[in-house]
Amino acid sequence: MPRRISGQLVIATHNPGKLAEMRELLAPYGITAISAAELNLDEPEETGSSFAANARIKAVAAATAAKLPAFADDSGLVVDALDGAPGIYSARWAGPAKDFNAAMTRIERLLIERGASERGRRNAHFVSALCAAWPDGHVEEVEARVDGTLVWPPRGGAGFGYDPMFLPEGHDRTFGEMTSVEKHGLPPLGMGLSHRARAFVKLAERCLG
Repeated sequence: MPRRISGQLVIATHNPGKLAEMRELLAPYGITAISAAELNLDEPEETGSSFAANARIKAVAAATAAKLPAFADDSGLVVDALDGAPGIYSARWAGPAKDFNAAMTRIERLLIERGASERGRRNAHFVSALCAAWPDGHVEEVEARVDGTLVWPPRGGAGFGYDPMFLPEGHDRTFGEMTSVEKHGLPPLGMGLSHRARAFVKLAERCLG
């Protein structure tokens, strides 16, 4: 049986953009969310070979350290023409300074090198794996994706990470040009468009009721 989340929850992230999105998604459920950064928890080494494995590492580490249920996301950009890169290394491509402008420039350079300048060869998708973990070791896990194409130059200053170069399928604005409600707001305000929103809906059905 799925386990329900109530009361206080640790968001196992040091990324302010992810934290803001997760707090917005959790707000309607009356969950009090505190981040791993606010608790001064160390960031565990992400040694998994998949998004799901890394989400589990982060959630379990935070739940064990804080002695509270914890919630972690591991997400990234998967580019078809780059054989799935940057994938689980999406954050690492931005380097210690979290310079995603440099990371997006690197992706564009590699796409050009591979002759992927036309839209039909620039397919990509975002993946989000979510894991909820409890101090006793119980976990609940889900995963979702959103498909799209990559544009250049990047457009929009909203969102974070690779959002300004990602154009979701069926839309004419990048994630970087969308408001937070448009990108990851849930019905009735939004469409639950983003990978993280889609994964959250799955987890909410199991654990939030």
